[in-house]
Amino acid sequence: MSAQETINITLEIWRQNGLQDRGRFETIAVNDVDTHSSFLEMLDFLNEKLILEDKEPIEFDNDCREGICGTCGAVVNGVPHGHRKAMTLCELHMREFNDGDTIVVEPFRSRAFKVVKDLMVDRGALDKIIQAGGYVSADTGGTPDANALPIAQEKAEEAMDAAACIGCGACVASCPNASAMLFVSAKVSQLALLPQGKPEATRRVLAMLREMDNCGFGNCTNHRVCENACPKQVSITHIARFNREFLKAALFAKAD
Repeated sequence: MSAQETINITLEIWRQNGLQDRGRFETIAVNDVDTHSSFLEMLDFLNEKLILEDKEPIEFDNDCREGICGTCGAVVNGVPHGHRKAMTLCELHMREFNDGDTIVVEPFRSRAFKVVKDLMVDRGALDKIIQAGGYVSADTGGTPDANALPIAQEKAEEAMDAAACIGCGACVASCPNASAMLFVSAKVSQLALLPQGKPEATRRVLAMLREMDNCGFGNCTNHRVCENACPKQVSITHIARFNREFLKAALFAKAD
């Protein structure tokens, strides 16, 4: 970890002009990087330099820069969001690197995530999975009074832990099979644990699984790297719950 105020680094960064381009790594020296800046601020600094040199800036996703929105994301030295646990790319700071380091930066890799340009990928496939069933469509009336629905504290906390998923796609990028199972299971789990989500539980799990397959995501083979890469530390116990929900749904479908 660097104790200097500024460092000089070398980026091996992925450049790709859209889906039809094969893409390539480009070596760029970045000098006088403020170690108090975030990784995305370092990219901003680099882009200002490239623009002044009349070169193409690097495209990357970002929005809130507070680890909330799930918009940012890239693979840094082989790890989605970088080597620090429980943080997104925008929360990674340059003090985590040393003077003279070479940092390899590339986009999230998955057949379902199409490269738009450079580090920017289209993660719309995750939205399609939510649209397939990650919601409650039943009319539940107005907002109920607090504690009107008896929900055990343990269940409520589990549901909140699952709802912490921000849909960044790090689980997909880290998985050898490019599976979205941690993301899907979190969305299924947060609703399956609550009374409002139970009436549509059977339809939901089958529809979301079907859409996940249609989008081109791989299957889960329990490597557990998704759990390690998740910036919100969503547990793979939700995958176990998803499997149980799927078995129940499959049995009900056969019975019908």
